[in-house]
Formats: sequence, C-alpha cells, structure tokens
Amino acid sequence: MTRTPLVETLPEFPWDTIAEAKATAAAHPDGMVNLSVGSPIDPPAPGIQLALAEAAGFPGYPATVGTPELREAIVSASARRYAMTGLDASTTPGESSVLPVVGTKEAIAWLPTLLGLGAGDTVVIPELAYPTYEVGACLAGTEMVRADDPADVDADSAALFFLNSPSNPTGRVLGVDHLRRVVAWAREHDVIVASDECYLGLGWDDDNEPVSILDDRVCDGDHTGLLAIHSLSKTANFAGYRGGFFAGDPQLIAELTQVRKHAGLMVPYPIQAAMTAAFGDDDAEHVQKLRYAVRRAKLLEALIGAGFTVEHSEAGLYLWATLGENGRATVDRLAELGILVAPGEFYGPAGENFVRVGMTADDAHVDEAAQRLRAASAELRAVAGK
Repeated sequence: MTRTPLVETLPEFPWDTIAEAKATAAAHPDGMVNLSVGSPIDPPAPGIQLALAEAAGFPGYPATVGTPELREAIVSASARRYAMTGLDASTTPGESSVLPVVGTKEAIAWLPTLLGLGAGDTVVIPELAYPTYEVGACLAGTEMVRADDPADVDADSAALFFLNSPSNPTGRVLGVDHLRRVVAWAREHDVIVASDECYLGLGWDDDNEPVSILDDRVCDGDHTGLLAIHSLSKTANFAGYRGGFFAGDPQLIAELTQVRKHAGLMVPYPIQAAMTAAFGDDDAEHVQKLRYAVRRAKLLEALIGAGFTVEHSEAGLYLWATLGENGRATVDRLAELGILVAPGEFYGPAGENFVRVGMTADDAHVDEAAQRLRAASAELRAVAGK
C-alpha cells in the first residue's frame, strides 16, 4: 500500500528555519536573549501550584466535560473578566456552553477535523496568523485562505472563519464594529466563527480594549455559530500545564464534547484543579499583567530608540516591529547582538518585512536586550534610514 505520511501535508515547522540565527545568538559572549517565542517565563501562582499538588492523588479517569467546580469557575471568570455573559455551566447537551481542553493549541489544530470539515470546505484564517490555524486546515484536508474581511471570502465554500483578537503576532485589536460585521456575515452564510481570544486579558490601550466574540455588544446575546477559544497559558503562566476552554454555541459544544469523549481528549484531573484555582485568582492574573506591562515598556522604548517602527501591538505579548528591511535580515542582524526574534513571514506573506519581539523573558534578560539595542542604536537607525 502506498500512503502519504500526514507530516508531508504540513508546512515546515517555522522555528526550525531560524536554527542558524539561534546558534549565532547563543554564541554571543554575554549569552542569548530569546524573544522569539511566547512561552511564559514566570512560575504559576502559589495557589495554582498548591491546587495541582493537592489533586495529584486522584486515580481515576477525569471527565471530558470537566469537574463541576471547573465549569462554574470558567463561567464565572469569563463573565467577570471578559463580559462573556449567558454561558451555562451545566453538563446537559444542548444547554452546556463551556468545555475544557488540553491547551488551546491542540484545540485549534484539531477543530476543523472535530467539526467534520474536509475536502470541499474552506477554512478562513487571518492574513497574519498563528501557524496552527493553517495546520488545522491541513490536518482536516480542507482548503485554506487568508482574509481579515469576510467580504474577501467566497461564502459558498467557507465553513469555518478563524478570528484572532488580540492578534498573534501583531497585537492588533478588532473592534466591536469589525466583530459584528464578521458575525453577521457568518450567520448569513451559515459559517462557524472560532475566535481565538488567548490574549484577551492583555490589553495595553485603554481606548482600544479587546472584546470577546461572546460580548453582548458583538453578538446581541446570541451565541449561535460562535466559539470563543481561551487559554490560561498567557495570563496564568499555564503553558506547561496545558489548559484552556471552548465557550459558545451549546450545539457546537455538545458536538465537540461527544467527539472529544470518543477520542479520549480529556484534561488531566490535577490540571482541572489547577485551572479552577487560576480562574478564581484575579489578583494573580493582574500581577502577571503588570509584570508584562513593565517588560513591554522597556522593550518598546528600546526598539523605537533603535530606529524600529512598531505597528499595532496594542495588546498581547509581542511587539510587531520593522526596520524597513526583510524580516529575515533583521533576525540575523539582531542575532549578532545575541537577541533572537521571530521573522514576520512565519505568520503569513504580509509579515515579510517585520519581526515579532516577545515579552516573555525575565526582567534581567529584558534589561539586557534593551541595553544591547541601545548600544547598537546608531547602526540600527542607519538601516532604518533614521
């Protein structure tokens, strides 16, 4: 039998392509400052760690739908933090509107498949997008198109429309009017909207606060056809634990729950306990946001001082920056300074001349990166023509 290995249908793993730049940065006499990834550097709050440890002795299989305590915590925190009202914590199919997942990367990657999409269907992803949206389309065997405005999409084949606000990589925030336009178009054409809101709690501009797809101002209290995707990785340093959730249309939640039950996609019980603690600790979430605010201010000042233009970046954990040259050249240029960043082309052709600079380094490394940028500012400003 001749087969095509699934891996051959996938794009090249982006970070494998900057191995040479990483080696250059690592060879810097004072060490590498890695700003190329969005992996948290701070530990989860003590209460989260304690909840994990106290649940470590649980011997049985966890429920795919999550514990009652976790479900209630998701609904309460979603309303309290993000104005996501009308969610139901029950487990009754067709009424329940939340579902915990094993980290939102797997949830996104498998969503088109679990929704039954395949050949003949089109998955729409943002023009500049987290690579896993494309991977999800590849795994399901669907077509994939990049578009931010639904007016640019062929509605006859579109089945799933991914939104990402605040955006990874750009930090762009989509306003209520834009989100309402997407929802109206999707409902007119029977298209599911999946809104990746993993950075919703990390807004930096009081005049442009991120808004959920499930906010009444966007959906008028009607969740039909809508899925919000949330993660604790960024706000609670939960990346190593793997925990997030779907929320929205009860019919879609019921469908996903049944398929995930069959597939054994269940969040480990100790992680569910840790998630419950995280959703109940608004103070820890706020403290973590303040840490990132300080790091962001330092990096933003250093980048602008070194001649970079920073676009969007009004929310999230990244600064979307350019020297006006190809982003790969900028990656190599910064690698010589011992600073590793991600080329914008990772996220789509429109990012070719940008780099994504992460805030996920500890304070000492952020200070070191800022110092190196200041020391090389004359050279970098010359590249930018400033």
